[in-house]
Parts: sequence; structure tokens; C-alpha cells
Amino acid sequence: MTKTPSPFTAAQDAPIVGRNLPRLDATAKVTGRAVYTVDIDRPGMLHAKVLRSPYAHARVLSIDAEAARRLEGVTAVLTRDEIKGLNCYGTYVKDQPIVATDLVRYVGDVVAAVAAIDEHTAFAALDLITVEYEQLEAVFDPEAALDPSAPLIFPAEPFAAFPEYGDGASGNARSAHNVSYEFRYQTGPEDAWDECDHVFEDTFAFSRMNHMHLEPFVTVAEATVDEIEVWTSTQSPFPMRKELAYVFGLPENRIRVNVPLLGGAFGAKNGPKTETIAIRLSQLSAGRPVRYCMTTEEVFLTLSQHDAVLTVKSGLKADGEFVARQSRVLLNGGAYADASPLVAEKAGYRMPGAYRWKRIDSVCQAVITNTVPAGAFRGFGATQATWASERQVDLIAERLGLDPFDLRLKNMKDLGEDFVPGETPIDSDLKHGLNLVADAIGYRDRNRSGNRGMGVAVGLKDGGGVNKPAQARVKVTTNGDVFLNCALIEMGQGGHSALCQIVAEVLACDPQRVKFARVDTDSNPFDQGTNASSGIAVMGRAVLQAAERVRSAVLDFAAEHLELERESISLANWQVIDAEGNSYELAPLIMNGFGGTGFEFTGDGFYKARSSRRAPLEAPCIFWEIGWAAAEVAVDPETGKVQLLQLVVSGDAGKVVNKLGCRGQDEGAAVFGLAQALFEELRYDNGELLNAEALLYRVPLAEDIPRRFWSITQEQGHGTGPFGAKGMGEGGMLPIAPAIAQAIADATGAQLTSLPMTPQRVYNAIRDAQATKGRG
Repeated sequence: MTKTPSPFTAAQDAPIVGRNLPRLDATAKVTGRAVYTVDIDRPGMLHAKVLRSPYAHARVLSIDAEAARRLEGVTAVLTRDEIKGLNCYGTYVKDQPIVATDLVRYVGDVVAAVAAIDEHTAFAALDLITVEYEQLEAVFDPEAALDPSAPLIFPAEPFAAFPEYGDGASGNARSAHNVSYEFRYQTGPEDAWDECDHVFEDTFAFSRMNHMHLEPFVTVAEATVDEIEVWTSTQSPFPMRKELAYVFGLPENRIRVNVPLLGGAFGAKNGPKTETIAIRLSQLSAGRPVRYCMTTEEVFLTLSQHDAVLTVKSGLKADGEFVARQSRVLLNGGAYADASPLVAEKAGYRMPGAYRWKRIDSVCQAVITNTVPAGAFRGFGATQATWASERQVDLIAERLGLDPFDLRLKNMKDLGEDFVPGETPIDSDLKHGLNLVADAIGYRDRNRSGNRGMGVAVGLKDGGGVNKPAQARVKVTTNGDVFLNCALIEMGQGGHSALCQIVAEVLACDPQRVKFARVDTDSNPFDQGTNASSGIAVMGRAVLQAAERVRSAVLDFAAEHLELERESISLANWQVIDAEGNSYELAPLIMNGFGGTGFEFTGDGFYKARSSRRAPLEAPCIFWEIGWAAAEVAVDPETGKVQLLQLVVSGDAGKVVNKLGCRGQDEGAAVFGLAQALFEELRYDNGELLNAEALLYRVPLAEDIPRRFWSITQEQGHGTGPFGAKGMGEGGMLPIAPAIAQAIADATGAQLTSLPMTPQRVYNAIRDAQATKGRG
């Protein structure tokens, strides 16, 4: 058989992985044809609205919903009476009911819900529900909540299940008054403190942010008491299915979770938010579909990032060598646990930062308060830990009269050095990255005149998820059309496109021939969720294996039918190439071998890091996600206003799969860090959230981005993902706030310890620094 024309465009000679290929979802998104959960419209669909508590802490004495039930157009009203026999939900701690039962625990807690023919009728029905409360004492501050005299927010202990830990790590629930979870990590000799010539202790405050995903929490549910199907905006369809099965007491094969495109998530869309209410209202409405879509204002009352108070004590030798670090972190977990145990684990574990210590002693407590629940937020745990860890390095440098850049280089871990015993070694050259960003802004030749200053910082997190499994399936039709089937969720990061590039690379085909199949739990292979920057490093490994198995099956078939040596043939553009360069069209070969209907070749892939009892967190991390940043600012000492002049961020992709995607991940994360540094903060007054709407909540604007803002994508090549890749998307956020803080200190002498660094805080810090200098 001789070479014949290919039915589609020939693949380029250059590798497909690493190229700047168009995103698969680009055209649909820019033309408005992309389908999100908010766009789902089912025949006969009803609309849900909820009634929220006006009190931070109160006993629910009575609920009268009869007038609402009688309103024309209302199909169901959901109160505590309609959830008897159903379970509470939560990631580890099962503490959140579908609607409040005996108590409300924060302003915004859901007390009742209605389903009606339209939103107007649903709102009218809410006005007809009468709730009688008995107000109780509330507590809003984590430190105050720990006091045994503070109100106990959960008098009865909820059901909880927690992971097993390895060497040096431990965790337990209810370790203290109003603590939902406590994580501890210790390693190294206790007498290391005896070697220290200096011991410094500092306390830092980390602010609370809203995720600000443009698509709100939304679900469309069609449900009976026997079967449930939802279309929902979630990052984790399989954990969602499991949680819904637990809440409603159904087998998992009676529940189907469909996930369209997500309009942003950033960690917020894990665990039920709108699903349980939509499902129960559908069940009460004879199985009619119910759409529950929150407003932006309601999103503010549903989930937030953890604010934190972090106390760090570090011991050093006289020459600046780090010896020992002890840290205590208090996370404000809000009224329900949600993902607080996971965040506590990560915040405590990541407190050592990028540096070597002989002794580490970390404890992190997630504290229950009468505020909006807190959950996972981009880089969760690492953002809090990096702020305190990096800021103290700067404070130590000032006290010892050292340049903070030099102090970092002196103590920074080397490539291949253990993070802690039993953990994956550091897989990036940390010093190279720090030099890279410093040189990019001219740090060594900086000009401090005119209240200008520069700062650098580094942040790292264990990436890929803890003990995370992922499965994938690739199939190829008779004509060479390719389907990729896995449950990675596309929420703007370009994950679908990158995974399809990997498949195209392995099969040596045009990437346009690879289609990412729709995500639903009935037909997709299992995945734990799209989080922890795991899309390429974990799911990518499963996809790579699936594609390689398909290629192997195709070549096995071709070798047998063409009577060629298996090792002598290769695949390109759905043609088999022999050792002499002859090409053989596969389509007619397959038709001949399998008959007129043809055939589909299928390959499954799986990946999970191997567990180890020596690894503190169940299993060694898949990769280290690292962010380096450098910033230059100008500060007006009369107003405290900070002008960002330069900002550079860098991450190590290991091996780039899609260049533009890597750039977008790092620069997007950097803007999140800028928001944390200078602007975003949820503000409370006696438990009431004061800026819970988009117009009052300050986020960075285009004018806040400096003219000199860019990213440097490194390819150091040490990743364990496909072709040496590592995950990206969170690391770029971690170093931004401390880099800006040190730039402010470099310019003015003012050391900030609280976020965000608003003009008022900067002004006060400048005055405090001047007063201290005057006393000196």
C-alpha cells in the first residue's frame, strides 16, 4: 500500500506541546455561544429563592410558612420540617444542614426556601414567611471564640472523619473551645533553639476576601425521592455526587452530576452550595426542574477566604543562618467547617516557607465564629503562610542590618533538598528564580530616592492535591477522530485545551481533531476534583497514559494486519509509517479488519502518587508549585497612597504545554495577590457584612495594574507531569503581597504586618516608623 492523502491537516514538524495553540473554548466564549450552568433551561423549570437570617446567632423558635404555600405560583416551601431524616453536609465535618434547624449561626444563614413559577413570585412568597427568633450571644473574632466563656456555637459535636497522617503530623477535631479542626507538624530536635543567637517573634494579620467568581453559585435540579440529576457549577463532580448521596440517602448510581463550563471558581465551588436546596425543592415539586441561582450579593453571604492571625517565632545564628521556627495560626473558619480542615492543614504545613530549618513546630487551628463560612481560596493555606513567613524574613533582615534578598539566598533550600523528612524534594532552583525576578526590575541597582523602593519574595506550596487519584479515557474512531473523556473542569484556566494538546502530541495528530467530551458522572472516569493546580501534573499523567495505550493498541493492530515489525512502525496523521517511510491509511485498514461499521480504539489511564507513612500528609506531594515576585513602588508619605511602578511574577512550569495558558495563570494569580495586598477586605460590624455587594467591594481596576507588569515562565524541567510539566495557577499569587510590603518598607522604612495595605495603614505605619527612628 502506498501513501495516500490524509483526510485532515498534517501535524506540524514541531512538537504540539509547548506551542501557543488556540484554546478549544475560545470561539464559543467570545461569540457568546458557550454554555454555563446559568444558561441551563429545562422545560417547566421553576425558580428558587431563599430566606436568610438577619441575626448572627439565634435560636429558631418557630416558622410559619402557610401563607407562602398558598400563594399562587408557588410549588414548594422548604423549612426545617421538610429536611427531617436528611443528613448535614461538609468536606470533613458534616455540620451544615440544607436549611437551618434549631439555630442560625451567621447573618445570611438560610432559614427557608421556596420554588415558584418565576423569581418575582418566589420573592413574594419569602415575604409571607414569618420566623420567630431568640437572639443569642455571638462571637466574631477567632481569639475571642477560643475563650471558654464565649458562646459554644456547636453545642453538639457534628459527625466528622479526618485523614491519616504520616511522620510528624497530626490532626484532631474539637481540640479547644469552638475549634473545628487543629493541625500540628513537628520535626527536628527541640534543643535546636539552644543554638540560636537571636530569637524574634512577630504577629501578622491576613484579611478575608471574597472569591469574586463572575458566575454565581447556581444549580438546576430534577429530582425525585429515588433519583437525582443536577446541572451545577462545581469543581468536583464526583465528590459532589458522593456528598449528595450521603445527604439524601441514595446510592451513587441514582445521582448524576452534569458540569458545563464554569465562570470562575478559585476554590469556592467545592462542596454543596446551591445543590441541596434545588434538589429538595424539586422533590417537593413533583420532580419538576428547579433552578437556584444566587445573586452576587448572596455569594458574599455564602463563602469567603479565611482571615488569619499568625504568630511566628524564629531563631537564628549571629550570621543570619536560620535554625528554628515555631508558628501558631488562627484561621477564622466562620459558622460552618466547609474546607477549613484542609486549609488548616496546608497553612500549618507550609509555614516553613522556602527555607531550611533544623526545627519546625507548627500548629494551626480553624476556629468557628458567627461569620460567613470560609473555604478553599486560590493557594489556600499557602497565601496566609507566605504572608507571615516572608514578612518575618524582611523584619529579621532589618533588625540584623542585612539585605532581605541576601538573607533569603543564604537560607533558601537547594534543588533536590528535602522540604521536610519524608516529603518530595524541592523540584525547582529557588535561587535561580529569585535572581531572575530581582534582575528583571533592577533590584541590585535600585534607586531609593523620591520614596521609591523595591521588594522581592518567594512562595511555595505542595501541589497536585493530597493523595489525589485521577482517571482518563481516550478513544479514536475509524477515521481518526479523537475523544478525550475525563472530569477535569474547565473554569477559565484552559485545562481542556492543554490536555487535548497532550493527546494530540502522543497521537501525532492535528489538535483540532481532539474533542473534550462533556463532563458528567455517569459517563466520565473518576476524578477527585479540579483543584490544587492538579490538572496537568495529575490528570495530565492519566491522560498521557490513556493516549499512549490507544496509540499502542492502534500500532499493534496495524502491525498484525500489515505484517510489519511492531517496533518498526509509528503513527502520524492517522497513518502508519514504516521504517522505509511508506505510509498506510488506517481507515480502510480498520474497515477491512472490523467490517463496515468500523471500530473505536480505547485506552484508559490512571495516576496517583504512591502513599508513604513517612510522608507527613498521607503521600508525598506531586510537585512544588513556586511563585517568585519582585515589585517597585512609590509611596506618598502624606497620604499613604501606594503607586505600583513595576511588578514581575514568575513560575516554573517544568515544561510548558501551552505558553499563553501559563502566562495567563501566573499573571491572573498575580492580580489576585495585588488585590490581597492593597485592596480587598470583607468588613464586618457586629457580625453584619458591610460591603457585601460588588459596588462596595473594592477589587483592582485596570488603572491599578502598573504599566510595567509582566510574567516570566520558567521551564526548569524537573516536573513529574507529562513531558516534565508541573502545575500552575496558584503559585503566582503567593509572593505578591510580601514583595509589595517590602517595597513599601524599602521606600519609607514602614513595616506593614496587616493586610490589605490601605493608604490609612501605610500612613500610620510611616508615622510609627518615624516615631521609632526619632526615639532611637
